[in-house]
Amino acid sequence: MNRRAPLAGLLVASTLSLLGSRMTMIALPWLVLVTTGSAAKTGLVGAAELVPYVLACALGGPVIDKVGGRRISVVADLLSLFVIGAIPLLHGSGRLGLPLLTLLVAVAGLLRGFGDTAKRGAMFPQAVAKSGVEMTRAATLVDGTSRAAGLIGGILAGPLIVWLGDAAEVLLLDAVSFGLCAVIVGLLVRVPGKADRAAEPYGVALRGGLAYLRGDRLVLGLILMLFVTNMLDQGFSAVLVPLWARDIFGTPAGIGLVGGSFGLGAVLGNIAFSFLAPKLPRWALFAVGFLIAGAPRYFFLAFGAPGWAIVVLGLVDGLAIAAVNPILSAVMYERVPEHLQARVQGLGSAVAFAGMPLGALMAGWLGEYGTELALMVCGLTYLVATIAPFIGKFWREMDRRPAPATEPAASSELVTA
Repeated sequence: MNRRAPLAGLLVASTLSLLGSRMTMIALPWLVLVTTGSAAKTGLVGAAELVPYVLACALGGPVIDKVGGRRISVVADLLSLFVIGAIPLLHGSGRLGLPLLTLLVAVAGLLRGFGDTAKRGAMFPQAVAKSGVEMTRAATLVDGTSRAAGLIGGILAGPLIVWLGDAAEVLLLDAVSFGLCAVIVGLLVRVPGKADRAAEPYGVALRGGLAYLRGDRLVLGLILMLFVTNMLDQGFSAVLVPLWARDIFGTPAGIGLVGGSFGLGAVLGNIAFSFLAPKLPRWALFAVGFLIAGAPRYFFLAFGAPGWAIVVLGLVDGLAIAAVNPILSAVMYERVPEHLQARVQGLGSAVAFAGMPLGALMAGWLGEYGTELALMVCGLTYLVATIAPFIGKFWREMDRRPAPATEPAASSELVTA
């Protein structure tokens, strides 16, 4: 098998899965919003998915080490096919009430947490090591395909809801994408299986990941910053933008206006960054990019900016944010020892995503007092969070890159990420 086949398989599988998930991220809140008319209930359903997701990320690392990332990924995606697919089927039969929908969404979040941690923490660094691709460039490729999937999914979701006449039907596409992802990973992503560390007791393995997080100021700082920004981003996409589309734009296509322009800018920026990634300074791109791409979009919507201005801002924000995720991924994979990747990535993701359920609930609560107020409060909080990388010298450690690998190490099965 070609040495780059595992990395290519992960890219294709993740792209398909994210394409479906992006459409669900739009269709599911819209389904709850139009059927209940409640911003708070919309936020509740969003939180129901994220709480189990966070728990799976936090506690799943040692399990994935023991069972194997590939096996966990395939099983989680196959189960997600049935869980997500059940939502439109039950809705069509009139048996999908809010409690059952919340339960299914929670199970889907739990499965996705295990699947994402297996792909990101266990398989990706090994696939990159086997391919010989430089880590920052590999992380940029992953982010680029993710951005493209998000762009296409964001553009298609609104029109599909209108065309199909029911937001629940869009979730069938997400279910199919999980099935395809399982097949591709099972066939193409051949990476080393269980390691010797699998014999470690669960508690010892989990404490090892926690100890590393406490000892690395940069990694901990990045994760805490992401706790805040992910919390706000979730409230923005899951609640505030649908509210804005309903109250001001008047159709779910307005969600695509916001997400589509941002996604297009991110894809274009990612293409440029994929060529320049190994040469550009990481800290400056990360700090300035996050500052530009964070708070302004909240203020534009809050102050009633015209549609053309929202599109222009979305493009600028997308270009600015394009380097952020690849830099985050590269720093994590380079600094965290290979034998701690799954558990540290899982714990880090859990902390970074732990604010997301709160974000959905907070946005739903604030939305009851007015969309403009909610946007302003969240925008000001985002501004404070994105100032953090300008404070403290340890943030500049992002610019430290590992020494170039020798040819034998680059092609080996296992290397230090």
